[in-house]
Formats: sequence, C-alpha cells, structure tokens
Amino acid sequence: MPLVSLPFKGRAGVGMVFIANHQTHPYPNPPPEGEGFKASPEMNRIEATNDFVVKFANVNGSGSASANELFAKCILRMGVPVSPRNIFPSNIQGLPTWYEVRVSEAGWLGRRGGYDLLVAMNPQTWDADVKGLAPGGYLFYDNSKPLPKFKFRDDIAVVGVPLTDIANQTWDDPRQRQLFKNIMYLGALSMLLGIERDVVVTLIGEQYKGKQALLEPNVHALDLGREYASQHLHPIGLKIERRDNVGDRIFVDGNSAAALGMVYGGATVCAWYPITPSSSLAEAFQKYCAKLRVDKDTGKHNYAIVQAEDEIASIGIVTGAGWNGARAFTTTSGPGISLMNEIIGLAYFAEIPVALVDVQRGGPSTGMPTRTQQSDVMFCAHASHGDTNHVLLFPEDPHECFEFAAKALDLADRLQTPVFVLSDLDIGMNHRLCKPFEWDDARAYDRGKVLTQEQLEAGMPFGRYRDVDGDGIPYRTYPGTHPTRGAFFTRGTSKNADAKYSEKGEDYIENMQRLQRKLETAKTLLPQPVLHTAPHPARHGAIYFGSTAPSMAEAITKLDADGMHIDALRVRGYPFADSVRNFIDAHEHVFVVEQNRDGQLRSLLVEQFEIDPARLIPILHYDGTPITARFIARAIGERMRGAEVTRLRDDKVA
Repeated sequence: MPLVSLPFKGRAGVGMVFIANHQTHPYPNPPPEGEGFKASPEMNRIEATNDFVVKFANVNGSGSASANELFAKCILRMGVPVSPRNIFPSNIQGLPTWYEVRVSEAGWLGRRGGYDLLVAMNPQTWDADVKGLAPGGYLFYDNSKPLPKFKFRDDIAVVGVPLTDIANQTWDDPRQRQLFKNIMYLGALSMLLGIERDVVVTLIGEQYKGKQALLEPNVHALDLGREYASQHLHPIGLKIERRDNVGDRIFVDGNSAAALGMVYGGATVCAWYPITPSSSLAEAFQKYCAKLRVDKDTGKHNYAIVQAEDEIASIGIVTGAGWNGARAFTTTSGPGISLMNEIIGLAYFAEIPVALVDVQRGGPSTGMPTRTQQSDVMFCAHASHGDTNHVLLFPEDPHECFEFAAKALDLADRLQTPVFVLSDLDIGMNHRLCKPFEWDDARAYDRGKVLTQEQLEAGMPFGRYRDVDGDGIPYRTYPGTHPTRGAFFTRGTSKNADAKYSEKGEDYIENMQRLQRKLETAKTLLPQPVLHTAPHPARHGAIYFGSTAPSMAEAITKLDADGMHIDALRVRGYPFADSVRNFIDAHEHVFVVEQNRDGQLRSLLVEQFEIDPARLIPILHYDGTPITARFIARAIGERMRGAEVTRLRDDKVA
C-alpha cells in the first residue's frame, strides 16, 4: 500500500494513531507503523473548522515566539478571529514557554481552557503537555529521535515530522538550525490546517521587509515544512477556512495601546523603572514619542522620559512634573506600587495630578512575575497610609487601554489627584482583536481648575485648598503664573483652606471631608458601567471588570443555552457609579467574578455601599492563568443550581 495513513479506529482512550506515510519517509526514525493501534470502532477524533485551540510548548530563548505569533497572524489574515496568549517564565532563557492560540470563527476572545492541537517542542514539559491534550486531539512533534511508547497516549492522534533531521541536512550553523526549525513546523502546520501559503509568505515578507538575506531562507524553511507535510502526512480533523469575520478590528497589545493613549492624551513626562509586565509600555511610549513628539522644523524633542533608579524615584519625578503643570505618568506593577506608596499619599493629600498604569501580575512579594491576576484592586484604591481613596479605571481590552490612558490624564488634572489605570498581564502583553482607536482632533484637554494670570490680576480670591464650588475640587495655580499672587506652600502636612500649616482638628476634618466630596464628584466623571440584560427576567446578576470581560461574555452565552439567565454589569471605574448599587438592589444575589483570592472588588462594593456581604457571591480565579469561560459558567451554574434546590426545599417546608 503506497500510503500508510492509519484510520482512526478504536474507542477514544484505546487506539493511538500515527499519521505518516512510512514507505516514502526519507529520514531516519519514522514512527513505528501501527504502534498502539487497535482495530475496533471509530476513534472519536476532534473535527472542527475555525473553532479550536492550539498550544505551542517551546523552550524560552529558542526563537519560537516570532514563528508562533506568525501562525496567529496568518489565521487572522484569512479572516478568522484568533486570541493568542503567551505564557512564559520569569527567566531569560532555558525554561519552558507556552503560546496558546484560540481560533474562534464566532469571535470569542477569552481563554477557552484546554487545547486540541499540541505542538510539543520541549522535552522538559512533554509529559504534562501531552497529559493536558484533549481526548481525540492531535500531538505534533519532532520525531527525529524515537520516543518510547509510554510517552504517548492511547486516545490521541500523533503527527511526527523530523524537523531536526531536515534542519541538520539543510543548514550548518547551529543557531540557524534552531531558528528555521520553528519556521519549518509553521510550514507543516500551515499545510495540515489549510492555511494558504501566500498568506504566510506575505507576512514573512512584511516582517523582513528590506532584509532579503533573512527573507529567502525563512521562505525556504517554510516550504521545507509544507513539502514534507504534503508528501508524508495525512490531513487532520482541524481546518482553517477563509472567512470575513475580522472586519476593521485591529490586533494590538494593551501596553502599546496605553502608551499611544498617553501620547494622544498629552503626556509629556514619563518616569519608570523596568518591571514585568509593564516595561514594554514605557518602551512603546518612547517609540511613539520619537515618531509623534519631535518638532519637524527644529528637531526638538517635546517630551521627557526618565528611566529612574527605582520606583520611588519614578513616582517622585512624575509627581514633581504634575505639580509643575506637565501631564505626567509612570507605569509599573504591584511591587512598584508597594514602593511608591508614600509619595502616592503625598500626591493625594497635596492634591497633585499624576497618572499611574499598574499592569497587574501575581503577588504578593515577587509572586508570579509573568502570570496574570487582578490582585492590586484594594491596594491601589487605598494606596498609602491614613484615610486615602484613589480613582481607578478598569480597561477590558487594548481599545479601552488607549481610551482610559488618555482619560486618566484628564481625570488627574480635573480632580487634582492620582488616577490609576488597572490593566494586567493578560491585556498588557498579549495581542488582542479590538475596535480601532478613535480620537477627535478637536478634543481639548481637561486641565481642570487652573487660575490664570489674568484671573489673579483681576483680584479673584485664591485659597489653594478652599472648596469654592461645592464639588470638593479647589482651584490651583501653576508655578510662576503671577509674580506676586497665587503662590502657596505644597504641603504633605495638615493645613487649612489657604494652605497654611494647621494642626487644628476642625481644619483637618474639613480637609478630609472635602477630599471625600471630591470622590463623590469623581463618580460622575468616570466611564459608566456596561449592562448586559438577560433575554428572560433574571433573579441573579453578575458584576465583573477588566480582562475577565471576554470570558464573561462567552460564559453568559453558555449559561443562557443551559436555561440559566443572569444580568451582568461590567464596572469600568471606582468609585462606583450609583447605577452599580441599583443593579445590586435589583437582584436577589450577585456573583462578583474576579481574578484574585480575596474578592477585592467585592470588598470595595461592600465598603462603598455598606451592603450585606452575603448578597455578593464571590467567583474567584487566581492560579495565574487567564480566567476561562468554562470556569465561570461552571462556577456560576453550580451555585445557581444549588440556589434552586434550596428554594425548592424552602417552598416545600413552607
């Protein structure tokens, strides 16, 4: 028989299948024909078009990242939505790294959970990676070196390609062999899945534009993989077919989006200290400023970026810049916020505008530097000692990272206070499909209540911490506005309304109460919550925020399909709008879905609205991986079913 392409026989969990044409195999160590094969009923292999998950298991520093990202972009170019996630270690080279690509024609962008095709390129993690593959799934691996039978599973299809052998026969340089091996597996996968060659070649051309010496060998490596798959492999049950489901959406990471938002929002000063996962935000800001903030006539740079000696210096620099009238921000993660606390308190009490982007990661302490969590919510809301309350913004995707970065600068100036944008690693460091960024060139920056020289000259009274309008926000002046009027001491100590030092209890109380009035004003200025109303009347609701959004949207659909209907509210800022309280009051119980251990958003809801904590049911996910729709639907579904059982029992007793 010219083609030994074993049929999928044997019950799921019984027959392992190798897909290869052994008679024409030109390389050593082909998979043993028929090994693990059981002739019995059809195997339940996974068959799906434009709806599956691929997991790449690689070694960090092996050059696989660009090939894996290229794989995701190829599918996008064929009009099929994808949602990739990079899971990487906190070292530079040598440890395992994974890259998940969810393919979803329906447009689901949250992490699904599980994977259907495993590209196993790391011997260190082989056993765990193979164990996690869905029954009926496909294991793609480099079969240049034979592996014992116990390394495989009986209920999966195995696709072997001798990548190392082909690379060794084609290239002499060890580094080239490693790098082009990645492009070869991309080529083989593109053939197996039906990804068009022209799409891949076009993307490689864009990546290496003007670098012919790199372009040609990459295309050659791609074709080696495609040629081997064409001649020696049988098609698998997973397919990519061209669609038109991407539309005008863009593919960008949240850190780049936030950086661009800061540029458009008018930030001229950035001070930062490198920390995962926020460093790329400052680097992107520098890149965009070099392109957009250099005077074409003079070559003058209209911005200042300082990589400070630590996070304490960073927050000090931007607080000083904000005091001086510049729009300034810093970007960091949880450990950086820990170090910044004292100066954050100074900015709050002295009422100095400053924006902070916290790209959250797993804590406490060093925690999990390269894993995601929503674990800084309470911390940022009350950063610093004493009675402090800070304004928080919760973006759901890169589009809102752009929007909220610019919004944070306006809010900081309007409210004269620190404003936090709480992103996280899942949004910040992963590419996501989102709506195109929008900007109105006629938009004017909201600089807040700033007295001009003319107003001071006209005799307008000035008390730096005096509440003139009843909204808790005083008027301020920029340094040097007037030679004799409008000056004040900037104090971190207690003071009266005219910024004079005071330890009188009534002055302190008035100042603290005014700061609370300012927070009430903030509620009217923040982005309002987004409401999803169930198709049928719902007794239960759910509140969520940030990167939980894409998985939550899918989970709601799953719950609806199971006849369990909930209303859902995505909060986008803190302090919470009054509509959040109204939403809670309208439901018997409200599930609060978040990615931390302690239910931090739930705690803020209880604190602000003084409601019975028993009405807010925590749904918590905090293993460092992005929350999945499966997790949310299962957790809420189990509790809703339990509530129904309890209700039935109560009715019977009654």
